[in-house]
Amino acid sequence: MSFANALYDGLFADGDMAALWDADAQIAHMRAFEAAFSRAMGQAGRFDETLAKRAADHIARCPIDAAALSAGSASDGLPVPALIKRLKSGAGDAAGAIHTGATSQDVLDTALALTLQATTDLIDSRLATLAADLAGLADRFGAHPLMGRTRMQAALPVTVADRIRLWRAPLVDHRARLDLARAQVERLSLSGPTGTGDFTDVAGPMAQVLGLTAAPLSWHTDRSGIVAYAGLLALITGSLGKMGQDVALMAQQGIAEVTIAGGGTSSAMAHKQNPILAELLVTLARFNAGQAGLMQQAMVHEQERSGAAWALEWMVLPLMTQATGRALTAAIDLTGRITAMGASEPHKTV
Repeated sequence: MSFANALYDGLFADGDMAALWDADAQIAHMRAFEAAFSRAMGQAGRFDETLAKRAADHIARCPIDAAALSAGSASDGLPVPALIKRLKSGAGDAAGAIHTGATSQDVLDTALALTLQATTDLIDSRLATLAADLAGLADRFGAHPLMGRTRMQAALPVTVADRIRLWRAPLVDHRARLDLARAQVERLSLSGPTGTGDFTDVAGPMAQVLGLTAAPLSWHTDRSGIVAYAGLLALITGSLGKMGQDVALMAQQGIAEVTIAGGGTSSAMAHKQNPILAELLVTLARFNAGQAGLMQQAMVHEQERSGAAWALEWMVLPLMTQATGRALTAAIDLTGRITAMGASEPHKTV
């Protein structure tokens, strides 16, 4: 999952986050949905229970070719029909206990819920690390003076701790927001072809097996939880962008309020050491701010299902999560490279 091409992956990419969204991870989540569905339908008496167990076992071991699913997306608009065709192949008389009654959106939205669960875990862990690292910076340099600046003009003296407090406090709030967001996105989708299916006897056991909650109503066309999550990603990167902007300004020659080990080099001016990581935080914040607007477009679905609005999520949301993940690793790295802060002595990027 690249932003532009592989030349820039070293700057923008987050391998750990990308792995949560890659084809193998999505196939695993879709497979988990189908196996749990077959078993739960069998336990509820909707499928023959023996056939349902055989179907679930077959689903768990059936080889699935990502390239074939990609080709299926080209013809069907999504990979699930090709997936179901492959799962039913070789299932024998258990084929009828695979997917019958569910819909493609149930499969993909549940896979999305599982992906967002893992995504939230990763983001939350990194937020905690960054908050702790910033607290460490405050402990080391917090008493040092700085010139407070309003509208980029000298105002009144502050301390390093005052400025770091403005970087760290939003991170604590974002962790609380992430916890609240779980209830809106870590939900099983099981509503049938038109979102009106009654699976009350199946949803509970499925949700328990998958580690999700059973949504009381269909969210096929109610994307508010997903869009709000995207907005939260933009808030997180926005807060990190503010930190990056401050650090870049503090690193300016003539101000020199921060020392950063290992700045970026210039091909034309050997004396320059550019605050690359700080600049990257600003770039990623602006990227996610723009993508959040696109995610708002995904709110508008037609009747009981949209192809166009729904597919927009598949393009935008994975990149937003990668931008957020990368912003967090960059902020953690940047914090670890700061060796001095404050206006009491000359500082520089080295």
